[in-house]
Amino acid sequence: MDTAETTYVVVGGGPAGLVLGLLLARAGVRVTVLEKHADFLRDFRGDTVHPSTLTALDDLGLFERFDALPQSRVSRVALPTSTGETVVLADFGRLREPHPYVAMVPQWDLLDLLAEEAGREPAFTLRREHEVTGVLRSGGRVSGVGFRSPAGPGRIAADLVVACDGRGSVVRREAGLRPRSFPVGFDVWWFRVPTSRRLPEALVPRVGRGGALIAIPREGYLQVALLGRKGSDAEVRREGLETFRARVAGLLPDVADEVGGVRSLDEVKVLDVRLDRLRRWSAPGVLCLGDAAHAMSPVGGVGINLAVQDAIAAARILAGPLREGALHGVWPAALVARVQRRRRFPTVVVQGVQRVLHRRVLSPAVEGTGGVVPDLALRVLRRVPALARIPATFVGVGPRPERVPGWARVS
Repeated sequence: MDTAETTYVVVGGGPAGLVLGLLLARAGVRVTVLEKHADFLRDFRGDTVHPSTLTALDDLGLFERFDALPQSRVSRVALPTSTGETVVLADFGRLREPHPYVAMVPQWDLLDLLAEEAGREPAFTLRREHEVTGVLRSGGRVSGVGFRSPAGPGRIAADLVVACDGRGSVVRREAGLRPRSFPVGFDVWWFRVPTSRRLPEALVPRVGRGGALIAIPREGYLQVALLGRKGSDAEVRREGLETFRARVAGLLPDVADEVGGVRSLDEVKVLDVRLDRLRRWSAPGVLCLGDAAHAMSPVGGVGINLAVQDAIAAARILAGPLREGALHGVWPAALVARVQRRRRFPTVVVQGVQRVLHRRVLSPAVEGTGGVVPDLALRVLRRVPALARIPATFVGVGPRPERVPGWARVS
């Protein structure tokens, strides 16, 4: 059996896990990240990299390499009115940030970049194809994880296990932590519509009675998120491709003649939308971050941003004690609780806004009972365009942004 020991085990090689691993390794803390897949390619991965995350990449000395990746940019979120006009709801260009836009980059490219950079640190280890199957216990606390890999089963002992393994977290379940779930009345179908049109740097939500859709401009195609009734995926597939295309064309008339580029419903992936969060983000020996602590709705695409900020806050609070061995054989509940106290506020605020949007706009639109954004609100935004900075700040920066600690920055 493969056995090892480290200071820190991070379960899950997503944005939170790799950012945390990179930061801790730069602090000189031995950290092992376990990723159950051989690569980072997934059917559904968020592509949005927000201004505060771009600033973090800048601090880490990674922005130039990130900027060289194939990408598109979203500088505005615009909404159509009943008169056919378009009103800017969120204008990222008004932000006082070094990079005032949302970069649209396939997440696997971002993760490859983070993994490559972390691999330069002597204290960092990434083990791919290592699927965590459970936790180890000693002295009344979690003391490591068990895993299976192509070489067989194994275990790693650690002073602290961090669950960054998503909303279906094995570590969270094994630690006995249960999230509180909030009702969500819709799921999301995720697919591409190829287009030869030159696309503006604007994300265009389409909300109407009977449906809701978000079209994200990319190079040569639109990445589309179509909202529909929760649990109706089987019905959508029974209705067939032509009905699906007609539904998309009705909500996205600008490219109605190009929806034929969706060649099969096999190209359409469904996301079971969840919204939940833990009451306690930790148990003796375990800390949960990102989706393992709080599954976010795709509204605003803020999940990656919040997960990265969780990781930055955790590294800043824990790196020193970890480096000095203060956690060895001890469970410093007060220290770990600081991470939750720091990050709980922005999580609650963002989820609160998402729940209001679900209830007032998205679920009624999906059910065909209303949900259209009031024209009065759009008229106010048209008359006072500076107000578009407020939602841009909320989405692009967040209620409590985190900065990379000075000891981890590259000047």
